[in-house]
Amino acid sequence: MNQRTADVLDNGFTDHVLVCTNDRTSEYACCADAGGAAVLTAVKEWLRERDVFWSRVHVAETSCLGLCSAEGTAVAIHPRNQWYSDVTPDDVPELLAAEFGEEATRLGTKDAMASENRSVGD
Repeated sequence: MNQRTADVLDNGFTDHVLVCTNDRTSEYACCADAGGAAVLTAVKEWLRERDVFWSRVHVAETSCLGLCSAEGTAVAIHPRNQWYSDVTPDDVPELLAAEFGEEATRLGTKDAMASENRSVGD
């Protein structure tokens, strides 16, 4: 096993966006049925447009984040420890702008902590 935190940080990584695309056969809602793939695509596009995708912000498709809803997808942003449910593709620009700034200039934990009291929709 190799501990690679220093390597990742040296490469400029600041944030990680996790998007649930979990699919299951159940009576309960799942993010795959609530547009998870489309939310994942919208997140990647927003970050690419600001030239921070895979340079400073990594994106991961995940299984269940435990915020299941038929109304939208679950998204978590770390190390900010921000969790969202019911996210639709149309919500992505507002959500990411609130987290990272309109042009993704508010990246990293120091910048995130300075704006900790903001909320999406304000």
